[in-house]
Amino acid sequence: MKKVIVGLSGGVDSSVSALLLKQQGYEVIGLFMKNWHDETVTISDECPWLDDSNDAMLIAEKLGIPFQTVDLSKEYHSRIIDYMFNEYENGRTPNPDVLCNREIKFDVFLEIALGLGADYIATGHYCQVNKINKDDKEIYRLIAGADEKKDQSYFLCQLNQKQLSKAIFPIGHLTKADVRNIAKNNDLITAEKKDSQGLCFVGKVKLPDFLKQRLTPKKGKVIKIDSKFIQQKTDLTMFNSKEEELQLLSSPYSFSSVDGQEIGEHNGAYYYTVGQRKGLNIGGFRDPLFVLQTDVSNNIIYVGMGESHPALFKKALFVCSNEIHWIREDLKIDENETMQIEFRIRYRQPLQSGTLYRFKKGLYILFDKPISSVTAGQFVSWYINDELIGSGIIN
Repeated sequence: MKKVIVGLSGGVDSSVSALLLKQQGYEVIGLFMKNWHDETVTISDECPWLDDSNDAMLIAEKLGIPFQTVDLSKEYHSRIIDYMFNEYENGRTPNPDVLCNREIKFDVFLEIALGLGADYIATGHYCQVNKINKDDKEIYRLIAGADEKKDQSYFLCQLNQKQLSKAIFPIGHLTKADVRNIAKNNDLITAEKKDSQGLCFVGKVKLPDFLKQRLTPKKGKVIKIDSKFIQQKTDLTMFNSKEEELQLLSSPYSFSSVDGQEIGEHNGAYYYTVGQRKGLNIGGFRDPLFVLQTDVSNNIIYVGMGESHPALFKKALFVCSNEIHWIREDLKIDENETMQIEFRIRYRQPLQSGTLYRFKKGLYILFDKPISSVTAGQFVSWYINDELIGSGIIN
């Protein structure tokens, strides 16, 4: 009998995952990861870890499986929290959920599970994994979840072949409605429990309050950029190479304080991200204001009026060579090669179409259509059909 250790989070998805694995004949063990202690920055009663731990324990009792809690807060702090603060301090916007899967669930947690004699680990992610044979070699494929509205393959875009070979996603072929019905039919206490929101393992947080733990508030200017100010930087016919064109198309707009009108002040440029609408607390304009760019060096935020402001949109993005990750190493492209792909730059974004271009310095994605709020520090994941084959950090 194969042994599977399930990451029981106290939610309905992991609860049903454990149930299905037991029904399939696996030896199932439930393990709750405690990764956070400081509740001072969480919004009260929003997914506190203690309630989740109790729910996970009650699910294990209901299913008749062993259960224990493991404290990974030290690893979480050093691998996720420290990285987050460093990125925000440098004007980038990290994605802790992607990092949490790569660094905690499918690394530290996986090693603990293997040390306990497990053959596999399982989580309640809405995605699928299957295996093919190619050139006498086993290759694991990360496939989107069957429920398009809940597909979570994006969050697993940094996993590798070893990690996928040890992973089971029991609910990946189901819809959320199916999962809740299974929970109801089996009298699981999590059947009606709301999905957790916010920072992975921390809960729903007020990000500025969270960042103030290390990043000191400091007043700075908010500069409004008129949409008429934005123009093409140069004529495309002037480019000497495709790489030169892509470099320009993927680079951010360059603003200075004299390019627009000062309309207010903020408490720290590193508290904001490109495309952000809420939190500026500046009114009196016909349309909402959106963050176009943050300048952490000079502590300036540049904003534009309306969601169609041209400075919100980009035609390409860039990933440095050392931040490119291929799940399917056998499909990766070499320098000066291209590939037609679909991609997304954020969770739940509908897949977009574009072309990968590989050069010595890194990888570009040229979009078929301009995209709003392309944000440095976030992950881009690329697909062929419904298979996620690679990812990288947007530069």
